[in-house]
Formats: sequence, C-alpha cells, structure tokens
Amino acid sequence: MRAARRLARRTSRAEHGLFLAEGPQAVREALTVPGLVREVFALPGRHEELRAAAGDMPWLLADEAALAALSDTVHPQGVVAVCRLVDVALDDALAVHPRLVAVCADIRDPGNAGTVIRCADAAGAGAVVLAGDTVDPHNGKAVRASAGSLFHLPVAVERDAATAVRRLRAAGLTVLATAGGGELDLDDAADSGVLASPTAWLFGNEAHGLSPELAGLADHRVRIPIHGRAESLNLATAAAVCLYASARAHRR
Repeated sequence: MRAARRLARRTSRAEHGLFLAEGPQAVREALTVPGLVREVFALPGRHEELRAAAGDMPWLLADEAALAALSDTVHPQGVVAVCRLVDVALDDALAVHPRLVAVCADIRDPGNAGTVIRCADAAGAGAVVLAGDTVDPHNGKAVRASAGSLFHLPVAVERDAATAVRRLRAAGLTVLATAGGGELDLDDAADSGVLASPTAWLFGNEAHGLSPELAGLADHRVRIPIHGRAESLNLATAAAVCLYASARAHRR
C-alpha cells in the first residue's frame, strides 16, 4: 500500500512504470487489457463484479482510510487498480496508420487531457498524442476524466511538439491547427473535402492556444464558427466539435 501511495507523484510513476486507476469504470476497462493490471485494492464486500472479472489477479482488501490515501478525490469510490503505464512511442501509434488523431499541445489541465482522450475515443480516432509540456496522461484526474478511454486507444507522448507535427505530416496526415483567427472555417473545410483525408487535429493550451510557430507548421489553421454571442469554446468542447466533424467526413 505504501508503494502504491507513491504513485500519486509523476516522478514515482515514471520510475516504477506504474500508475493508479481509481473507480469502477476505470478499473473495469483496465481489466479488459491483458497484463495491464498488477493488483487491485478495494473495500470489503464492494465491487464484487469486478472481483469476479479480475480472476486470479491480486485483490487486496483495504479500509476506507487506506483507500482514501490512494485517492485525490473528495469521495473515493472504493476501488483502485495499480496498472502499468499505457503510453506508447509516437512511431508505434502511427504504425497502425490512424485516419484520425487528436494532438494536445502544452495542455496543463489533467481534466482537459482526459476529456480530449475520451472525445477522441468516442469519435473513433486511432490515437491521441500529448505533445510539448503537456500533463501526464496517467495523472489521477486525467485517468478519471477519460472514463476508461485511456485503455481503448494508443496514447503517445512526444516532448517536442514541433517534432510531433512534422512526424504526423510525414506519416501522411493532414495537420489542422485550431485557431480563432484561422484562415479556414470548419464548415468550409468540411464542404471542400479537407476533412475527408486522414487528419491530425492540433489543440493548444487552455489559456494561450497554439503558438504562432507551432500553428504555422500545420497544413491549415481552422476556426470554429461562433453563431451566437459566446466569445469562444473551451478546449474539450472545441475538440469534440472538430473530431466529430472529421469523423462524419470519414464516414460519408
């Protein structure tokens, strides 16, 4: 239990190659991936359906105080799995030739990162790339926000965002950067067939968006039309709109 508590820190996760997945949804999805879960901590008499799914996996009973020490939530959900890290190299993510990729550049909020992973999964994306100075996808809040999607599709980490964009383009993906002042409207991009090609959507930092240098590496800079009086959309909403626009174009 003491070793598991240390996994709340990013440095410890990196050192041991392990992270915590809290809550029944995350644990349920993690258990579907062979060899991913190392052990599970749970309250006695709780989540018996997960215990059955765990088979001969070590299932360790713990009291509420012990489980609270593994959680960063106000109301712990009574079950936590210790899992091996799931991120992959960018080359491995691209080796399967995904037609739709979500790229998070310099995103700092773990809830946003997890939500983009969830949106990408729902839209049928083939991979998510966390590029630049972006939050760890194994952060507890990011894992919860992904609602199990972290275990459904490849998630790659590339510390140099410009390198990530160049490699995506080299892999044959059209890179579209979201930008409020983009020269291409999302509706026009859909109507003109731009979205029909294999696409990587580039989403920027919550407060500052994409740097001009990074946006300039994309094939197009795309703005989402605002038909009402809202100033803009938040990151997760913008990601959902763009990813589903591409998903619709790919399925036509």
